[in-house]
Amino acid sequence: MMIRTATANDVATMHAIRTRVRENRLSDPSVITEQDYHDFMARNTMGWVCEHDGVMMGFAMVDVEARNVWALFVAPEHEFMGVGRALHETMLGCYWQRQDVLRLSTAPNTRAEAFYRKAGYDAVGLSSSGEVLFEMWRNGEQRT
Repeated sequence: MMIRTATANDVATMHAIRTRVRENRLSDPSVITEQDYHDFMARNTMGWVCEHDGVMMGFAMVDVEARNVWALFVAPEHEFMGVGRALHETMLGCYWQRQDVLRLSTAPNTRAEAFYRKAGYDAVGLSSSGEVLFEMWRNGEQRT
């Protein structure tokens, strides 16, 4: 596996992965478009893709200014291979150099929820749509 910085040329494949995931599926796939990725990447963001033999296995994207994970998805055929963990570790290693807290939300009672809890995020509430809100502070510096 190799992790590298995501580029605009990766958007179509990232979006294809996002629309094929087994959990946290978009109820309306038209809500997120390829243009949304391009718009996202034009802001203060960071993104990575994980590849093996030229095949994208997953990707992660974080909004640095909003201090929020925008995406962390693994292609269904590459689940349970450590791709998500490797992307997450890379993301945190780069992100902590720029910010001190990272937030995200995910559907309750999913593998994603368990993944984030195991990774050290604290559940801090529920969103208006019922998703679990998580946050993690660099080096556990602070809890809200």
